[in-house]
Amino acid sequence: MASQLNTVRRSAGARQSRRDNVLPFTPYRLASTARDSSTPGTTPYAQAVFALRLQEQRFQRSICKAAAQTAEAAPAPAASEAAAAPDADPATMDIRVGKIVKCEQHPDADSLYVEQIDVGEPEPRTIVSGLVKFVPLEAMQDRKVIVLCNLKPRNMRGIKSNGMVLCASNDAHDVVEPLAPPAEAPVGERVYFGEEGKNQAAPAEPNRVQKKKYWEAVQPLLKTDGEATARFRDAVMLTSAGPVRAASLTNANIA
Repeated sequence: MASQLNTVRRSAGARQSRRDNVLPFTPYRLASTARDSSTPGTTPYAQAVFALRLQEQRFQRSICKAAAQTAEAAPAPAASEAAAAPDADPATMDIRVGKIVKCEQHPDADSLYVEQIDVGEPEPRTIVSGLVKFVPLEAMQDRKVIVLCNLKPRNMRGIKSNGMVLCASNDAHDVVEPLAPPAEAPVGERVYFGEEGKNQAAPAEPNRVQKKKYWEAVQPLLKTDGEATARFRDAVMLTSAGPVRAASLTNANIA
């Protein structure tokens, strides 16, 4: 009987010893107080939480410092993108007065015209334009237009197009009007922008226009103004006979 009582006492003592080695439960309020205070709590649990919190703050400060140093060393994104973008200079483009000497519908595309356009060269250029829905065929014959001449040739449904007829269009692109030079403008004359543009440099070669994306830089800045006059920014598109205009579209895109 005495031996059994001693065994029970030893078991109870072992359980009490294990309980003594476990960290006592600390209410949330005490742990929170320890975290928010500059002095750790008095319990082992609160002290451990406080130590972890200090480690976390030091780690966050080190990350912020490293990020700030990286930001100072890196170039500003806007500046690098601006440096990489080509200058929007309309003088890089070869834009001329042209005259359609022949126009017919594309044999394999209902929306396309195939035009033969005199731009002052020994032979007319073949140019394909998506104007069937916007300009009647008879209105295309013998018409003076404005032609972008230094694009690389493109195959348009089996026919190579050697340029682009510039047009004004509304935002919905359901009204399109070919730009028109004055009737007296000489065929083949290169247009210029603003009076100071008369002495413009020679246009870029087609390969360079494509490689440097000159047209992509210039085109978004071509628009008609409130009087349907074509402009690049504030500079009017001019010929020796006067400005280039759309028939009626004001404040419209040009492409």
